[in-house]
Amino acid sequence: MKKVAVIMGSDSDFKVVQKAIMKLKEFDVPYEVHVMSAHRTPDAAAEFSKNAKDNGFGVIIAAAGMAAHLAGVLAAHTTIPVIGIPIKSSCFDGMDALLATVMMPTGIPVATVAVDGAANAAILAIQMLALSDDDLAQKLVNMKIDMAEGVAKKDEDIIRKAAEL
Repeated sequence: MKKVAVIMGSDSDFKVVQKAIMKLKEFDVPYEVHVMSAHRTPDAAAEFSKNAKDNGFGVIIAAAGMAAHLAGVLAAHTTIPVIGIPIKSSCFDGMDALLATVMMPTGIPVATVAVDGAANAAILAIQMLALSDDDLAQKLVNMKIDMAEGVAKKDEDIIRKAAEL
């Protein structure tokens, strides 16, 4: 199975990114976690991305806040999918990171999840890997079944509570 790279622009992003790591672990998807900056370590970020496919990665998740150029820099140097997680910061409530992550030029796509949407970034990465892995695809089916059963249970509970009023 291909690995997922989880790259964050700063160690302060870890509190958000850990949700992606936990989801990857839940699905038994191999991953590596690194801190690289589009601005402070651009050569390291470019080098990592250039070699990602040869190093066994199938997807890169890139989390960054403020001037969130990390996902774009990584995407510029690889042909494997890059998923951006805009990180909410004290400025602009994360809107700056969202716009910087989602507004990519033609030819450099970055799939972008919600601000602080690390769990969905991991699920999207898992869905991409599951295109060529039937076991992983079945785990995703099971997750959807579990979610539906959870909603049905909540529906039953709320119907009962409403009837008791």
